[in-house]
Amino acid sequence: MAKDVEQAIVLAGGRGTRLKPLTNNRPKPLLPVLGRPCIEYILSALVDAGIEQIFVACGYRADDLSDALHKFDSKGAEIIFTFEDEPAGTAGAVKLLESRIVGTFVVASGDVLADVDMKELIERHQAKEAFATMALTTVDKPEEFGIVGLDPNNRIVKFKEKPASHEVFSNLINAGIYILEKEVLEYIPEGEMFDFSKNLFPGLLGMGKALFGAPIHGMWKDIGRPSDLIEANIEMASKKGRYPQMDGIDPPVHIGLGTEVEAGSIIRRSVLGELIHVRKGAEIIDSLLMDRCEVGSESQITKSALGMGCVIGKGSRLVDCVLDDDTEISPGTTLIGEQLD
Repeated sequence: MAKDVEQAIVLAGGRGTRLKPLTNNRPKPLLPVLGRPCIEYILSALVDAGIEQIFVACGYRADDLSDALHKFDSKGAEIIFTFEDEPAGTAGAVKLLESRIVGTFVVASGDVLADVDMKELIERHQAKEAFATMALTTVDKPEEFGIVGLDPNNRIVKFKEKPASHEVFSNLINAGIYILEKEVLEYIPEGEMFDFSKNLFPGLLGMGKALFGAPIHGMWKDIGRPSDLIEANIEMASKKGRYPQMDGIDPPVHIGLGTEVEAGSIIRRSVLGELIHVRKGAEIIDSLLMDRCEVGSESQITKSALGMGCVIGKGSRLVDCVLDDDTEISPGTTLIGEQLD
């Protein structure tokens, strides 16, 4: 009988520079999806798979991350926060924990949305007696990811990180979730920047190691840019969104606790956090608003992401904008394609 997999490492050290200004005041893994920090979805998936000890490898704004996750219900699983003195790369960050790993373990990214069946991935790894198993998903634009080619037995035979358009041979991509045997760590050098996708996996493939791919089942979404974060929220709202039944609300929509939407407003394909006030006649379309925002009457917000505590004046119009926390927009203002710190 296969031994239970009891340990996981969640990589949560990224700065999220492409998401600025939303990451000025929070690390990327704490960006909200339906009001929950993004990282909580992968943590819940690990806990549900029976993982008993989870290391969260922190970097940028590590204290914010550990403070926020102390509220997470781990259902008895042990959450241990570790801290990098210097960036070590995705594989290098895992190498730092080598002495604390005792067998087969999981590595997952804490800054993508991954509401997935982790137990199934572990079972596939064990069934193949794999050295390493990479979770795979499909995307429309594989050039932005590491693409994978499989043989009929789901063994990885080709791997290319961020290929040029003419190099694309597959729309199957590396989803940033791995099931690994501890021996994999022997192939990660100490004390240098080393990545799974750029360095480790191509090297293991060249050695003929048993690397397998496994499709993930569930919700997976990269949130590398504000538009991705908005879309991740909307897609999750289509599955788990909650909202009051009232005229003007056109799902997928999610509206957080304590949020008031006045009559005559339109909310369409959007996610609103908690304690928001949307005044009469406002329109919010294809957008994400974090907690405690105020939206003035007759204002329009389209394809935009607003940090916490933003105030949008009456009759304002925002299109394709990203606003830092506590940004105030004067009444009657029109902004298109702006990022306001």
